[in-house]
Amino acid sequence: MSEYTDVELVRVYCGETDRIDGRPVYELVVELARKHGAAGATVLRGVLGFGAGSLVHTAKILRLSEDLPLVVEIVDRPERIEALLPRIEAVIKGGLVTRQQMTARFHCPVRVRDVMTSEVATVGQDDPLPMVVDLLLSRDVKAVPVTSQNGKVLGIVTGGDLLSRAGMETRLSLQAMLPEELRDEERSRLAAHTVRDVMTAPAMTIGERASLREAAGIMTKKGLKRLPVVDADGELIGIVSRADILRAAANVAPTVAEALPRFTAGLLQQARDVMFTDVPTAGPGDALPEVVAKLVGSPLRRVVILDADRKVTGIVLDGDLLTRCGPGRREGLLRALFSFGREPLSCPSGTAQEVMQTNVLTVSEDTSLLDVLQKMIANKVKRLVVVDDDGRLCGMVDREALLRVIAGR
Repeated sequence: MSEYTDVELVRVYCGETDRIDGRPVYELVVELARKHGAAGATVLRGVLGFGAGSLVHTAKILRLSEDLPLVVEIVDRPERIEALLPRIEAVIKGGLVTRQQMTARFHCPVRVRDVMTSEVATVGQDDPLPMVVDLLLSRDVKAVPVTSQNGKVLGIVTGGDLLSRAGMETRLSLQAMLPEELRDEERSRLAAHTVRDVMTAPAMTIGERASLREAAGIMTKKGLKRLPVVDADGELIGIVSRADILRAAANVAPTVAEALPRFTAGLLQQARDVMFTDVPTAGPGDALPEVVAKLVGSPLRRVVILDADRKVTGIVLDGDLLTRCGPGRREGLLRALFSFGREPLSCPSGTAQEVMQTNVLTVSEDTSLLDVLQKMIANKVKRLVVVDDDGRLCGMVDREALLRVIAGR
């Protein structure tokens, strides 16, 4: 049974004959809610009532032509209501709007519009790339759609585009760790380009009514992590990410998952069914340059540290590696991490044990994928180490494998 979650109920009170630019107010409010991707909106027609003017409106048989009271009700999650309200208030410019906190039980969301992010930052084709990077960092996102003046999606700029086409050497998640000198070097390389030079175009989009399973299928087939969401007119109304889909699946109760084989029943498999075994490893005493070489040589960007019995004792991630080193060693590590393959590896001395984190998040081989996913979401990680009953390394499970399961691949 699905759990109850916090929601907000918004009521917009208006009259049946209220108009804005010739259109009924209640129609405009419903249209705004739909374009915003709200879970739903309902217009209720009153049979008797009065407002601030104390004029009674009734639906009695002899007075059917009177201006009857209407209420538009919208229920959604608090953060989505918070984003929608300014749009409603900008349109109605009067009347009564109320908000009420409550709880509700949502059945498993299976549509893109149920989980997408509605407030999406956008850029134009001629915007400079340093501005785009600043936007991505300030919004803590990894991609931004490129739109025309009429809201049509022309393309998308991702962190991968910046790395592969603009000469940026440091991933967005590590930009804040760069010393000023390296940050200036990055900005100089980016300043020579505009969005038009590096964007992926045309961007793959998806309709708001598409199922999450369909979105997962497109992402896994095309190797994407997010999709701009468009309405029936092809205008941008949101963006759905891999994380959005996985969070929705993680919130499904096991009993519901069993009843929805086209969405989450595949998550009743076990970690051993989807884990991969090609995991970079090192020993606690291995030299730091060797560990860094393994780290940058793998798309996982992490190295699992094993003792002599192959038991997991630690893990090294590039972000943690930098935060655990003092200022004197950090710049050398940065240059080693981000210039690897272009110049000889020059890395400060030390061992894996000095920089590894010992609190490694693990799951057993027989852990259900639904439990794996819920642990990932709770701890905000992309991958989990899989171990046997004795704590020895078996493999690793990542988000991509779970998304493939949801997509039925």
